[in-house]
Order: sequence, then C-alpha cells, then structure tokens
Amino acid sequence: MQDSSLLLAEILSRRIPPAARSWLERVERVTGTGARVDGAPDARASDPSTWFDRDRFLTTFTAAVRVLGKAPIGLHADERHALEAAGVPRAVEGRGLDELGRVTMLVQISRRLPAPELESLLRACYEQGDGRERQALLRALPFLIEAGHFVPLAAEACRTNELPIFEAIACENSYPAACFPDLNFNQMVLKTMFMGVALARIVGLDRRRSSELTRMAEDFASERRAAGRSIPVDIGLLSLDHERERATRIPE
Repeated sequence: MQDSSLLLAEILSRRIPPAARSWLERVERVTGTGARVDGAPDARASDPSTWFDRDRFLTTFTAAVRVLGKAPIGLHADERHALEAAGVPRAVEGRGLDELGRVTMLVQISRRLPAPELESLLRACYEQGDGRERQALLRALPFLIEAGHFVPLAAEACRTNELPIFEAIACENSYPAACFPDLNFNQMVLKTMFMGVALARIVGLDRRRSSELTRMAEDFASERRAAGRSIPVDIGLLSLDHERERATRIPE
C-alpha cells in the first residue's frame, strides 16, 4: 500500500499551477520533507525545536487558498483506485485544490512531529482557522499517524452548527467509524439527521449500526412525531431489521 502522504503529494503536484511552485517549496521546508530525518520521510524528530517553526507552518497553511484557489478536484481513475487502496476513497474527491494542499501539509507534518507537538499544532490550526481551514483539518484526520489521538478534537467539531464543518467530519470521512467510541458515533449520527444530512453519506454506518443506535433513533423519531415534525425518510437505515433484511435478501 502506498504511503498516503506520498500519494497526496503526488496528486497535488500534478495539479498545482506553476505560480504556486514557490508555495510548494515552502511546504517542504515547514513540514521538514525537504530534509528527511534519519533518511526516512516518516521519521519523527526527537527535538522539533531544531527545525519546526509553528508560525511559519500556520502562515503557509492559511495561504493555501490564496495561492491554490478553490477549484474542485476531479480524480483520475488510477488516483481514485490508489486512495481506495489506502482506505480513504472519498477523502479528497471533489474538494477544492486549497483543501488538498492543506490536507497534504497536515499528513506530512504528522509523520515528522512527536505526538504532543502534533496535537498542539492541530488544535492551533482548528482554533485559529477559518471554515475552510477547519474543513481541511477534519478531512485530513483519516490520513494522520496515530489518528486515534485526535478524537476529542473531532468530537468537538461534531458539536458545531455550521453545516460545512459538520459535513467535513460526518460525511465522506472514514475517521468517525474508525475511531469514535460508540457514544460519540451515535451522537454524530443523530445530529446528521437533525441537520438534514443524508445518512448514506456517513462512511462505515453499516458496521457501526447497533441496538443502542437503533434505540436512540426510535426515541428521536418519537420526539419528532410528538412535536408534529417530520421524520427523516432514511431513518430506516438505522434499524437492525433493515440490516437483517438486507443480509437475507435473495440476489436477483
């Protein structure tokens, strides 16, 4: 399986405009990918103070939209297959080029910084970033080294009322199904319905469906009925009966 940091960098380099090459060189400097530690692209430096400048990283991260623009990415078939092999098939499809640039930066730096410094950096990116920066960070999570460390940040993002940010973590993102505890995952699913987002956009919903999630969905539906409000048409996807019916369905 190809390393996701190299895969994303290749996808980005094929699309980056000539005028943005200097930005790409800056990315190599601030992520340490230009000068590899111990000769390996994923080696973590024991003392990041000798090479890492957080302010320069944040400045370069913010500048991505100005340098790269927001044009959506269309993947080639071989790129799509490579992402599928890496376990994140829908992570960048249709996203803006600036988002791909930022995701690439975060994935590369996750292979260079020790965990405490990386957690601090991601928190700074999220708290100081605008909406598009936050979306990029959330979509980068499945690619990161030791991704499970960032559940608190991802769970916090699920509490937002800003739809694009919520969609960045809940939709077309393999991170919640892979890393969220049941409570966080179930709460995210319920909020997906509350926000009017299609449940089919939640990656891994089938394997995370549970009796507790079914019960929570039934309570949600009862509350909506009692308040005279509509019930999401796809709420049946959360029923265990739906899964049993699908498993026993005779193929045509």
